[in-house]
Amino acid sequence: MASGISNSQPINISGREVPVNSRNNQRERDNVITYCRHEDDEVVASINNTPGSLNYGGHVLFNWQASKATVKERLAFIFNKEILSDVHFIVGKGAQLQRIPAHKFVLSVGSAVFDAMFNGAMATSSDEIDLPDVEPAAFLALLRFLYSDEVQIGPETVMTTLYTAKKYAVPALEKACVDFLKSNLSSDNAFMLLTQARLFDEPQLAALCLETIDKCTSEALAAEGFTDIDHDTLCAVLERDTLRIREAKLFNAVVRWAEQECVRQNLPVNPENQRTVLGTAIRLIRFPLMTVEEFAVGPAQAGILCDREVVSLFLYFTVNPKPTINFPDIPRSCILTGKEQVVCRFQQTESRWGYSGTSDRIRFMVDRRIFVVGFGLYGSIHGPSDYDVNIQVVHFYVLYTFV
Repeated sequence: MASGISNSQPINISGREVPVNSRNNQRERDNVITYCRHEDDEVVASINNTPGSLNYGGHVLFNWQASKATVKERLAFIFNKEILSDVHFIVGKGAQLQRIPAHKFVLSVGSAVFDAMFNGAMATSSDEIDLPDVEPAAFLALLRFLYSDEVQIGPETVMTTLYTAKKYAVPALEKACVDFLKSNLSSDNAFMLLTQARLFDEPQLAALCLETIDKCTSEALAAEGFTDIDHDTLCAVLERDTLRIREAKLFNAVVRWAEQECVRQNLPVNPENQRTVLGTAIRLIRFPLMTVEEFAVGPAQAGILCDREVVSLFLYFTVNPKPTINFPDIPRSCILTGKEQVVCRFQQTESRWGYSGTSDRIRFMVDRRIFVVGFGLYGSIHGPSDYDVNIQVVHFYVLYTFV
């Protein structure tokens, strides 16, 4: 016999009412309940305000636990339901405001922040907690993870979910968000994700963003997200020695950023205000790495540099010994000043070949200093695969010619 049902009220299942206070109907009642247990995932009994019953959706859920074989299934079932809930969160603000039920015990087990909130020395006694700084979708993603270990994030919610996971100290969900961002990192969103990574103190993600910017500098600077970065992020990028772009093009991109920053600060877009918003960033542009022609048609006429700076740079380009200037003149390690050459192991490939596990090598000779900026692989015939690759200079020597 099931517990939690009053013996003074009938049970109505599938349109059939079975009195429970009659000995003649005792066996019939048990048969009906047993039948429903086996056939239905949940037994919904139309019992009005029975003590100990669980109300959900206008009905009383009876024996819902029976169809949930594990603790995980039972906790997942009560996620975002009023069943046994003992706290409510008022999440978001304005039209996005949402009231979300939860269970203090489940939250406390999954988060030290919630544990302190409900059980610490300064525990709240309120049954409703306002969270105006959290988006409902992100908070539901957090609760879903705490109740079921299920990660449900997408491009539109990943950043707000990462913020929420950090706010409530759920590192496993943080990692899932960061892994999602890493897997979707590209030159188009590298600057946007770099800003967020610095904001949320995610150094590993920030390093990957910077690596992507190094490899695809021109494409990353052309993306919309570049002009939206903050000043500190701009300086962090300009300080790098590994950007693969000519300095003249880098200057043009910085000018675009300054124009947008003037708009954000409600300043007229003119050279004087552009110089103001750039601040120390202008000192990180390596004007001496430009050719005199690039400097003459670009920075010299942009109006951002003062007359004394323009004159000193022209002198740097044209006279020896070169005068002291206030701009760095150390070449970036991947500066593109020459023609890119490609060395192929095979002139052409007409058929496949096996791989025995030994190192593949390619030998070539050069007569001047070069930069190795990348390498390509012959992939598997079985479709896309992941590869772990190391590139190594296995032998290096200098040829001398004696006359």
